[in-house]
Amino acid sequence: MEGLRVEVPGDGYHRGLISCQQACPVHTDARGYVRAIAEGRFEEAYLIARGPNPFASICGRICGAPCEAACRRGKIPRVDDDGAYVAADRPIAIRALKRFVCELHGPEAVAAPKIFDALPGICEQPEEIAALLRAVSGAVPKANGEKVAIIGAGPAGLSAAHDLALLGLRPVVYETEPVPAGMLSVGVPAYRMPRDVIAKEVDVIRALGVEIRCGVTVGKDIPFEQLRSEHAAVIVAVGAKSSRGLGLPGENGPGVFGGVDLLRAVALGEPIATGREVVVIGGGNVAYDVARTVLRQIAYDTARTAARLPGTSRVSLVSLESLEEMPADTVEIVEGDEEGIDRHNGWGPVEIVRAASGIVTGVTFRRCLRVYNEERRFAPLYDDNDRKTISCDSVLLAVGQSPNLAQLTTKGPGVFIAGDLAHGTRLLIDAVASGKQVARSVYEFITGRKLQSQITDSYAVLHQYRRERGYESIRRQAVPVAEPAERLEHPTTPVEMGYTREQAMREASRCLDCGVTPVFDGGRCVLCGGCVDVCPTRGLKLVPLSQIPWPGDAALEDFDAATDSAILKDEDRCIRCALCVQRCPVDAIAMERVTFCSEWRTV
Repeated sequence: MEGLRVEVPGDGYHRGLISCQQACPVHTDARGYVRAIAEGRFEEAYLIARGPNPFASICGRICGAPCEAACRRGKIPRVDDDGAYVAADRPIAIRALKRFVCELHGPEAVAAPKIFDALPGICEQPEEIAALLRAVSGAVPKANGEKVAIIGAGPAGLSAAHDLALLGLRPVVYETEPVPAGMLSVGVPAYRMPRDVIAKEVDVIRALGVEIRCGVTVGKDIPFEQLRSEHAAVIVAVGAKSSRGLGLPGENGPGVFGGVDLLRAVALGEPIATGREVVVIGGGNVAYDVARTVLRQIAYDTARTAARLPGTSRVSLVSLESLEEMPADTVEIVEGDEEGIDRHNGWGPVEIVRAASGIVTGVTFRRCLRVYNEERRFAPLYDDNDRKTISCDSVLLAVGQSPNLAQLTTKGPGVFIAGDLAHGTRLLIDAVASGKQVARSVYEFITGRKLQSQITDSYAVLHQYRRERGYESIRRQAVPVAEPAERLEHPTTPVEMGYTREQAMREASRCLDCGVTPVFDGGRCVLCGGCVDVCPTRGLKLVPLSQIPWPGDAALEDFDAATDSAILKDEDRCIRCALCVQRCPVDAIAMERVTFCSEWRTV
């Protein structure tokens, strides 16, 4: 029993098992909408997904999906055809399932003003959509229409505007770009994020009464102090839109561009003079966005628009990290390889080489032996004797971004910050969470009424609990994608095609429904071991008390460690099959569902 760790369930224990919801920065009930999809309740699934997230349709396409990383389906051991335990299974495709229901019942299919019409009475358990329902119904006392200025129409700024409007305030959003949605519009390629989906998601926020003024740069077109004087509060949510440099010899000059600068130029149809051989430096998702965007220019014919880049013949992506350490999502790496990106792992840039005339001719790199030290801190170690130069005529730097705060201030009464400016560059859903949080702070500042979150748990015994036949052996359904040749026909051709109804329901049926768990009645249990014998994943063990390393606060005065035993349950192995319930001869086990939601009240 060496290494065994035992935890005695207490208050909130079963809530903590819903790992997907716990991992989401806005606590979306992913389990709730995935199970609704499995049962064909698609409209309810959309409303559950949309409840806490005004960017559900966009997240369904490009979210980093921390819920999937936490999904317990990806942790259970899998049994091969011979009955042997092999590697862990793969998580549920939660993000793709969200996209599926958004396309059916979100702004992609429903006009913006009607998006909330179906809320009242849509499901038997309204607590699953309580966050949105309470906001629409006005359970929280509304403000008196005070104006709030928001600088930046990215996901943080617009999420703040969305919630402020629901709370009775009048948000006015100022955006320097000619289009709203920030980096979603000018930093995410159209092949990943169709522009019409962004526009429709923003239209829903506008329908709540949010005013968005594009093409207005605060500090240039309107003084910052004027905003402060004309509004009850100001939120600065400008985002990280400026490319970072590396300070390399030869970096300053023609032929070297910031990666996000290129993405912006392509998104807005502005010409940018890259050459025929391009080197992209970076190993994250933005680096792949840049490399794959440039690569798509290969397929253009001669009828080019001003927005089109000149033709290229080779795109090389050079990463400091090894393939295993690259921060880019695996799907980005795989699809980049499929599309023809020339990937170089484990090389750090030394110099951008220029000819006497000043034009770029290549980039010199040195071998990177390690990126992180023993404490997992960034501490690259190089081999200066192992170098190579990759020839090119353009270099794109995708090694990070920073906000531009020229002529802005983030301090003073009534001034709040959100998004990248508040916590650094993170995921889209983190920006949404930050915007929603700052909206509550602004509401409290203006009204003087404090909002307090209270988590409400609901429990229900499921007497006829059943699962889909063979759900435990279903493999993750691959999200259909276009063939590489089709993707490169046009820069805006979508890569991911999305699930069909049948594929979505089959994938959703893989969900372990972690809100349901076997609950044991110790007063009835006779320790026969039947549940242990029948468990298909060996998630239950009958163990003498003397072999258990009990937590220091465990109350054992009613037990004899020398003679008594206990049943241990491994939560990472339990697949919620209910065989233990069916096997128990004394009805000591029941399947019980727990749901929880955050409820905001004024105090």
